[in-house]
Amino acid sequence: MNTFLYAILDFINDMHTYLLSLNDAYEANFTDKELHFLVIGAIGMAMIFVVQPLFSLLAKTGHVLVISWIYVFTLILLLTFAIEIEQKITGSGAMEFEDIVFGVWGFMLMFLIYALIRGIIIGIYKLIRNRD
Repeated sequence: MNTFLYAILDFINDMHTYLLSLNDAYEANFTDKELHFLVIGAIGMAMIFVVQPLFSLLAKTGHVLVISWIYVFTLILLLTFAIEIEQKITGSGAMEFEDIVFGVWGFMLMFLIYALIRGIIIGIYKLIRNRD
């Protein structure tokens, strides 16, 4: 887990250093806060340009459950990482990547069971409704 997190931190640090070097090279004189404002804002907008058309298509085709799944899956990833980081910081447990994997798999399995039961119920409802 530590190796994985340090690899992410190294990547973020390298990108941060690169952006600061561009800032210095072009004498833009942006502060660190201004760079965060610009970079995170740009990343967020890039994500909107990908997610918005995808979610619009899914909503138009009646796949709102898929939108819900993507949203909750993202929150589950955030939550499991936050729990592991909190355990590392406070020493209340062991920070392990496997805990994240098992937590995410738990959600995915429980969602699969829910989707199967939901599909069966909807299928039975449609059969009964079409029979009349």
